[in-house]
Amino acid sequence: MVGESRLTVFGIVNTIILTCVAIATLYPVIYITAISLSDTASVMQGDVFLLPKGWNLEAYAEVLKNNKIPRAYLNSICYTALGTLVNLLFTAIAAYPLSQRTFFGRRFFMLAIVMTMFFNAGIIPTYMVVQQLGLLDSVWALVLPNAIWTMELIILKSFYENMSSQIREAALIDGASEFRILFNIVIPLSKPALASIGLFYFMGHWNSFFLPLIYLSDKDMYPLQVVLRDMLIYNTENDAGLVDRAALAPQAMKNATIVLSMVPVLMIYPFAQKYFANGVMLGSEKG
Repeated sequence: MVGESRLTVFGIVNTIILTCVAIATLYPVIYITAISLSDTASVMQGDVFLLPKGWNLEAYAEVLKNNKIPRAYLNSICYTALGTLVNLLFTAIAAYPLSQRTFFGRRFFMLAIVMTMFFNAGIIPTYMVVQQLGLLDSVWALVLPNAIWTMELIILKSFYENMSSQIREAALIDGASEFRILFNIVIPLSKPALASIGLFYFMGHWNSFFLPLIYLSDKDMYPLQVVLRDMLIYNTENDAGLVDRAALAPQAMKNATIVLSMVPVLMIYPFAQKYFANGVMLGSEKG
């Protein structure tokens, strides 16, 4: 019968594997959320497993009350928003000429760009360049050295190449410049591709802690991930400004901060999911 579902060995095995992957992915999120919402006694005794016990919101109140974490949260939002915007703009501009077969030196530039995926100067030379440019302790130290990611550039270039060339030719005949074609025609038609690579850019900036750790010495400029790293690595009990040992479990503070750091991702991903699903098929068909 057409449309009738049938159980197969592959389907059963695939379902079991995907279920295990889903459990392994969701369990840490559920666990840290339960810890952050549980009372101190239950957390200290290790009684929390999947569901919160006591429903205590003091950890979130302490996180938001302390100036260090809200400031770091705001820093992360600013760095991520600016970084993603710069990434998308520079990537869209750079991918356009590389997608045109008539562009002089196209193969040479593509070879040079691809080589950066396998060879790089290293941390120290890059740090020296950033230092000589006077970018240390500024947001631009986190944005400009990573303005274009090679893989995302290749993805967007492939998407441009699969767009109809007749649109560009018609615009050129009408007297449109290349910049006008790019910003008025190509970019608006590339929303699925831009949303897909934008999601990767967003996640990269939001989860970044190594670059801020290197380029930022002012603790007031630290993003959330650096502050969270310090909380997880160093003993939170030694920091009286973050937690009162007599009133709140250190684990609850750490997990509350982790949960808050996931909120922007959980809010943005559902809206970008449809574009992300379309982006998986980038370059698969001509049109």
